[in-house]
Formats: sequence, C-alpha cells, structure tokens
Amino acid sequence: TKMMSMLLIMEEIENENLKWDEIITASENAASMGGSQIYLQPNEKMSVLDLIKSICIASANDAMYALSELVGTSNANFVKMMNDKGKQLRLVNTNFVNVTGFDDENHYTCAKDMAIIAKELLKYKDLILPYTSTYDAYIRQDSDKPFWLVNTNKMVKHYDFIDGLKTGDLILYCTDFK
Repeated sequence: TKMMSMLLIMEEIENENLKWDEIITASENAASMGGSQIYLQPNEKMSVLDLIKSICIASANDAMYALSELVGTSNANFVKMMNDKGKQLRLVNTNFVNVTGFDDENHYTCAKDMAIIAKELLKYKDLILPYTSTYDAYIRQDSDKPFWLVNTNKMVKHYDFIDGLKTGDLILYCTDFK
C-alpha cells in the first residue's frame, strides 16, 4: 500500500507538481488515523519532506493520509489513482481500498504485484531510497516536541544492503545474502 502510494507521490515530485518544501495542513481525517503514526494534530503544518520521511521510515498512516488528500484532492480519489496505476502496471491480484493498508477483505495484493510496484518505484531511487534506507531520523526538530522516527523494517539497521523500500514486518526466506 505504501509503496504504491509513494510511487504516485514520487511521480508528482518528478513532474514538479509537488515540492519537497511545500507545507501541508493536516485535516481532521488525517489526524485521526490510527496504527503507525506521527500524531499529526488537526491543522498542524508540515513539509512534504517530513511527511515523506514519516511514511518511508515509520509507515505513518496520518502522514500518508495527509499527502493523499493533497495529491488526490481527496483520499477517495487518491485510492482510485492507486487502483488506476495498478491497472496501468497490469497488476493482476491487487486492489486498494485505503492508503493505510488497514485490513479489509477488498484490500489485497500478492508478492508478484508488490515486486512490480517496487520495480516501478525504483525508477525514482534517487528520490526515495535516501529515506527508505534510513533507520532513524527526526521530524519537528525545531519544536519543543521533536519526534523520533524509527524504521518499521528492522533489517535496515542490521544489513547494509537493505534498501528498506517496503516498510513493516517482513518474513524473509533466503539461504544466501549475496
């Protein structure tokens, strides 16, 4: 879910429709997201860069929702954009119903489709990998409440060759790490 979302966002940055230093105001809906989050407050202002760092490192649902509202003009439209992109990429076993990855029987994907999304996202490797491969960082550094982001993909900390493109828990079955 976050890889497809980030793919759409990286396309917007590449096409100069979205700027790293652009300031976004969080909606009440964005601030109400549960799960992994940076605890955005309604009407809190944050840069696109800090929101992207929050998504790439900590899989922050509130940050993702805030960006989806901006890029898609609404969260519902952004989800439609995700599914349209999936059709364009010829994904065969993927359907999105939200930008968070929250459980829903109509929200699903498979390993092959995830690999296709990842391959497409890596077209923007210079934009995305500096953040997905970061183990920890801060946002709100210049405030009285700096927030420490820790990568939800713990392998980023332990293996130099991990790009962290996928957040969250992974089960890796591999006999050789070459």
